[in-house]
Amino acid sequence: MTENRIIYRWKYSRFRMIFSGLLITVCGLSFGQSTSKQITAKLITDNIVLDGLMDETIWQTAEVAGNFQQFFPSDQVEAQYTTEVRVLYSETHLYVGIYAEKAPGDYVVSTLKRDFGALTNDNISLLFDTFSDGTTAYFFGVTPYGVLREGLVSEGGAAFNNTWDIKWQAEASRYDDHFVIEVAIPFTSLKFPEGTSTWRFRPYRWNNQSNQQDSWVKVPQQQLLSSLADMGELIFEKPLGESRMPIALIPYINILADKNYGSDESDTQFKTGGDAKISIGNGMNLDLTLNPDFSNVEVDDIFTNLTRFEVRLPEKRQFFIDNSDLFENFG
Repeated sequence: MTENRIIYRWKYSRFRMIFSGLLITVCGLSFGQSTSKQITAKLITDNIVLDGLMDETIWQTAEVAGNFQQFFPSDQVEAQYTTEVRVLYSETHLYVGIYAEKAPGDYVVSTLKRDFGALTNDNISLLFDTFSDGTTAYFFGVTPYGVLREGLVSEGGAAFNNTWDIKWQAEASRYDDHFVIEVAIPFTSLKFPEGTSTWRFRPYRWNNQSNQQDSWVKVPQQQLLSSLADMGELIFEKPLGESRMPIALIPYINILADKNYGSDESDTQFKTGGDAKISIGNGMNLDLTLNPDFSNVEVDDIFTNLTRFEVRLPEKRQFFIDNSDLFENFG
């Protein structure tokens, strides 16, 4: 009798454990499906005129990424102001249209300089994890005044490289209670696997006028707003081809001339060289430099340091920017 009771209890306990495990798995899958978001990018052949109006008929047929969630001051409520994002693409460009409502009044914009700071400017930012690795991504940001910022994200969203610059365009139009932004990003500026049809994607918004931050996919406040762990999916109607980054050649010629008026002697020196960037496959670049000269690189920002700590200035030499996240944390 005792032995049968022990066997019965063991079978009951085992059944309860299996049932609980299945219940947790089903609930987890249901929760994951209910919280994940997707948007489909429509392939177009029409021309998009970037004027910040988004008045082309094709925009009205695009799928909408809406229902933004608030990140700050609370991550438990929906966004107070509506933000809608639409995505289209052609053979050469990725187009993003943004409609964002706001409280009546002035916009918060502290600078019209490129690569502005998000903390002091109203803006919409876009994250594209083209390799879906959750580690690195491209980000693009635009203010209601059409000011641009772009960069490379690494370490899962914890590290930004704002010195990475490419050619892309955006135009914006402003109204009392909303603004509209149109973005065009050439595919030649991005790296992605050949034949891919899905990128991890997430737009988020800094609404400094109302002291709020919103995200298309819910991000817990324990995470960074730029975290790559919480992303939606951007699905292309047709798989993308091979990423085709053009060969970039940047030659230079320096001429140095001096004259000694006392001895009536003069001297002229010529210095030539250049950089080259060649795409190898979908995930690798070959960077070449010959007789490098960094005298034409953008100068470092000027500021006064009154602390006892050293100042770390960002790398701005183009040759050292791409994939710098692989080398900058060795020690």
